[in-house]
Amino acid sequence: MALILARGGSQRIPRKNIKLLGGKPLIAYTIEAAKKSKYINRIIVSTDDDEIAKVAKEYGAEVPFYRPKEISQSSSTELEAFEHALNWLKENEGYVPDIIVKLFPTSPFRRVESIDNCIELMFKNPEADSVRSVRKCTEHPYKMWKIEGNFLEPFIPWDQKPKEAHTLSYQVLPPVYVNNASIDVTKPETILKKKSITGTKILAYVMDEIESVDINNMLDFYFAEMLIERKIAKLET
Repeated sequence: MALILARGGSQRIPRKNIKLLGGKPLIAYTIEAAKKSKYINRIIVSTDDDEIAKVAKEYGAEVPFYRPKEISQSSSTELEAFEHALNWLKENEGYVPDIIVKLFPTSPFRRVESIDNCIELMFKNPEADSVRSVRKCTEHPYKMWKIEGNFLEPFIPWDQKPKEAHTLSYQVLPPVYVNNASIDVTKPETILKKKSITGTKILAYVMDEIESVDINNMLDFYFAEMLIERKIAKLET
């Protein structure tokens, strides 16, 4: 089962999840990719918003319930939304999915191959709690700073020689990865029993920079439009 969380109260880009990108609502890209998966048998959108629900249904997703307003705030957690979805489906349909594939509606260039690869990775490693997609950091944490008084101090201490990690090239520093807000594959028991979206045994699935584009503000949106116009991003068809 795929679960797409799409509340209506996005703040940095109003109505972000259904804002048109390349002539289609942003959430449509994620729904269409999920529909092409070899493994996903249901695509459920968890939303508190009538317009998002309407668009989601038009593109082939289910909206069997509405997410309560109290867990659809900017301060609400993903765990609350997942627990609500799983509990509703069990109580009202007697349905418990084998796995939950969380797809972020803000990642329009995610490929269906990546979705299926993440699912296969989960099945091949039954001891894992989850799979999380990541990308290689373009801004290395060893080159980050905090300000103490008027002076910069390394955000992460470096105990090797030479001492000044911020002067080293990226090739010398250890590779570091960051969540790319695209795909999470999780077991229901990880959510309901461990009270966690990911648990502690998290498998990594590395994606490239284009596929990892995540739209959070208008600059991201303009960048995504440029990638489409110049045919740099490969869109699912």
